[in-house]
Amino acid sequence: MNNQAFIDGQNLKLGTFKTNPSWNVDLKRFRVYLSQKYNVNEAYYFIGAYDPKNQDLYSALQKFGYIVIFREHAESALSKKKGNVDTDIVFTVMKSLAEKEKFDKVVLVSGDGDYWRMVDYLIQKDRFEKLLAPSRKNLSSLYKRRMADTYRVYLDDPAVRSKIEFKKK
Repeated sequence: MNNQAFIDGQNLKLGTFKTNPSWNVDLKRFRVYLSQKYNVNEAYYFIGAYDPKNQDLYSALQKFGYIVIFREHAESALSKKKGNVDTDIVFTVMKSLAEKEKFDKVVLVSGDGDYWRMVDYLIQKDRFEKLLAPSRKNLSSLYKRRMADTYRVYLDDPAVRSKIEFKKK
């Protein structure tokens, strides 16, 4: 198996942080989890616009084995725009399929319903492995209503969380 993961970085961060109680994903442990559990060879971490203040985060992500993708914004819009990476993820996945890149299936890390049409298409084509939702509470109802449970995993499930949670030393 040669799977690719596409991670909505903002959704992952907010999906775990805005829970009660809040928690953080250990991104190093998470990369290992993706490799071992879902045979992910390439993990694309989509993030907002580049900000020099976050260089330590970007360097750490790359060190852990993520391919970091920044959201492009016009200079005038940088301070006003959020890091909405939905279209970037959909475009990258569909481009990979169109160009017949050599990978088996997609693992999507997000609970955002904006990806539903892409996910549904990938399921129909047998190119979808799993949706890793940061939290059960914040998962879009589109997935809850229309997706078979076998395609969903909740990162806040105690068994999963124990493997990927950041623990203070």
